[in-house]
Amino acid sequence: MIGLLSLYRLLVPLLLLAMQSLAGPAWGVVAARPKLFIGACIAYFTAAVLLVIARRLKWSSLRIVALVNASVDAIALGLILYAGGGVASGLGILLVLPVLALTVLADRRDALLIAAVAALAVLAQQVFSGFSGTTPATDYTTAGLLGVFVFVVALATWPVANRLRESEALVRRQEIDLANLAQLSQYIVQHLRESILVIDAHDRIRLINESAAQILGDENAYPDALIGEACPRLLFLLESWRQGSAGTGALPAEDPTFVAADGARVIRAHFAPLGSTNPGPLLIFLEDTSLLGEQIQQSKLAALGRLSASIAHEIRNPVGAMSHAGQLLAESPRLADEDRRLTQIIRTNADRVSGIIDNVQRHSRRERARLERLSLSAWTEAFHAEFCETMQWPRARLTVGGPGSDVEVRVDPDQLRQILWNLCDNALKHAAQDDPDRSVEIRYGRMVPNARPFLEVADRGPGVAPEHAERIFEPFYSGGRGTGLGLFLARELAQTNGATLLYEPRPGGGSIFRLVFADPRRWEI
Repeated sequence: MIGLLSLYRLLVPLLLLAMQSLAGPAWGVVAARPKLFIGACIAYFTAAVLLVIARRLKWSSLRIVALVNASVDAIALGLILYAGGGVASGLGILLVLPVLALTVLADRRDALLIAAVAALAVLAQQVFSGFSGTTPATDYTTAGLLGVFVFVVALATWPVANRLRESEALVRRQEIDLANLAQLSQYIVQHLRESILVIDAHDRIRLINESAAQILGDENAYPDALIGEACPRLLFLLESWRQGSAGTGALPAEDPTFVAADGARVIRAHFAPLGSTNPGPLLIFLEDTSLLGEQIQQSKLAALGRLSASIAHEIRNPVGAMSHAGQLLAESPRLADEDRRLTQIIRTNADRVSGIIDNVQRHSRRERARLERLSLSAWTEAFHAEFCETMQWPRARLTVGGPGSDVEVRVDPDQLRQILWNLCDNALKHAAQDDPDRSVEIRYGRMVPNARPFLEVADRGPGVAPEHAERIFEPFYSGGRGTGLGLFLARELAQTNGATLLYEPRPGGGSIFRLVFADPRRWEI
């Protein structure tokens, strides 16, 4: 409303000046006092410009704005009316529109005050015109009627203005409510435990919460980014879902999982269309399979824990007897050096089995791991020497590699030895034992996206069939080989140490079992 009134103030003096320049009774304005008329128009235009500039200032209240504008209009238009020859010129009608506009902005008391100021301006100019002795008596009556008309306009406009103010207040409250709801919805979405993101028909991210951004990588996953740039594997699964499910919401035929950006979690993607268009916007749920698997296996773990504890208790005595017998045999003076080395292997492996029993019992009792700070370079070299000597395996076929700098981890050394021994033993049995040209690699370092330490065992064997990839870590699932407990216990021990054991196919053939340790930046002091 103030903007329209400002435009009115800018146009009225310009129009009056243009009409004055015509100086004809047919089209122009014949001012009684031309110089004063031109000066008043110029002053009114200048005041209008200053009020437009003053709109950028922070006024204390809307009431002050209305009263200041009313005062400017009353004074300027009163002068113009006086210079134009009084109410007989017909220019008094110019006061009606400012009074009408400002009444909408003011309350009832101020509306009457604005009308009174305008009426006083009309009467004042009429009084000054009477001093000149050229004003007919009828002009006083006309001025009085114009003042009464201004009051009538103000009183008639106030109910409408009141209703407009109520409607405006209602709209403002609704806008605030909508803004609060939008902010609340955004907060809820961002802090959901579930990881969700919304993409449009062009595969651009439109909405993503913090959990999903951490999974895909904070640097690549942000609103308006292409999903293919954030996670190419997720784009591949999305295209497979679109082609295979025809938008029915069914999962694709292949395993819809991918490794998170931190390399420590396996994520399963679920797709839900938003609307009937195809392709159209999609809602994607990212599910951490490690959490789901943990919930599913609670009952298995409880039963397995009790079984493992009882088996470990029964094995401890025979293992102790074997270790004691090997120790006595080594003390025989007639024992050859070769046989004495074999007794040493017996004692070493008996001690290792005892350690395994301790770990199984500790795991069955849900004891916390005894975490220590270890140097992976020194630890893997010691493990390499121990494993090759115990298993009688050529060192050239089990290599150790890592970066030039040292990598420090925080882990239980006994449990780490059991995990890596299990992985290396599986790799030798299933990937390298039957082919003398194949070797197994132990590699350690830091992952590129987040610098988390890792330790992995890589081979060039036949690998794991895709349909068995997710089941190899289940208890008693062996795929026809072994007992099916090795990888299960290895993953459980990894989780006890705050690490994650993952499998992925090796490019060019083979398998990689990667142990991703806890983020060193989050170690507890």
